[in-house]
Amino acid sequence: MYDLRNFLLSVVGIPEEEVSSREVYCCENDTKRTFLTNEMQGTLAGYSYTLVCAGWIKIIYNDRELTLLSGDMFIYTPGFQVSILGGSDDYRSLCLISDEWTTLEMPIVRNLVHLAYHPTAALGQPVVHLSEQQAKHFQQRMKEIIRYQKLSHRFKEESIRMLYSLFLLDLMDVMERSTGYSFHSERATELFIAFMRLLPKHFIEHHEIEFYASRLFVTTTHLSRVVRQISGRTVSDYINQMLVMEAVWLLRSTNLSIAVISERLHFADQSSFSRFFVRMKGVRPKEFRMRKYGDKTADQSK
Repeated sequence: MYDLRNFLLSVVGIPEEEVSSREVYCCENDTKRTFLTNEMQGTLAGYSYTLVCAGWIKIIYNDRELTLLSGDMFIYTPGFQVSILGGSDDYRSLCLISDEWTTLEMPIVRNLVHLAYHPTAALGQPVVHLSEQQAKHFQQRMKEIIRYQKLSHRFKEESIRMLYSLFLLDLMDVMERSTGYSFHSERATELFIAFMRLLPKHFIEHHEIEFYASRLFVTTTHLSRVVRQISGRTVSDYINQMLVMEAVWLLRSTNLSIAVISERLHFADQSSFSRFFVRMKGVRPKEFRMRKYGDKTADQSK
């Protein structure tokens, strides 16, 4: 899978001089540029926060249709499916993206866990409705990050990381005041973070919950309960999503045969990998590769 920097350079086409951080990136979007989100599927493990500044946009999020209006903040967490259906001609937004794996090592990670996962699990949808004053405040925060991205500054990356931390703290404050819910216990949060740190290192070799529970010195039942409590998803959901994201990336960015990909991802055989891919994406791996690149890859898909 792409890390944030390589994704911005290779997929989105951002000039290298503008991508100063491997952890955080903020940009202004219109409808056309926002449709690049559809290309993000299966290639980037990252969080994003989209603030609608004008107009509207319609999306499919985790099989639900949502319409985002001016003043809405949409929070995307890795593993949930999202695609853009359409938007108004005057649609404008600010989008802040943070790389998942590097972010999990940052001191603000507990804020991120509380912020990104709780609204999805507890409220059923990842949208925060901001007042006009709150929306202006977050516009200023996000534009300040954009300003630092363009500066020649000795401590640019550290400054952007601090601005990102302030952004998360501000958003947590708004959510807590507006909804009145309490965040998760420190013990549950630490276990979830530990699981999320283990997952990128081991998901290719280990597809079973027992491995992660044993490494974290808890029972499978306890790990399953905490992960579902915080994120609204199961441990298997996370493992399967990481596997399918890696499979999609390999199908799109390499010429490896499907047999080699299935072996690389530690499936028992090509048939079991194909059944898994159909269950996750709705098409066979060969069909997925041909739809993306056309018949020229047909021979390489066998």
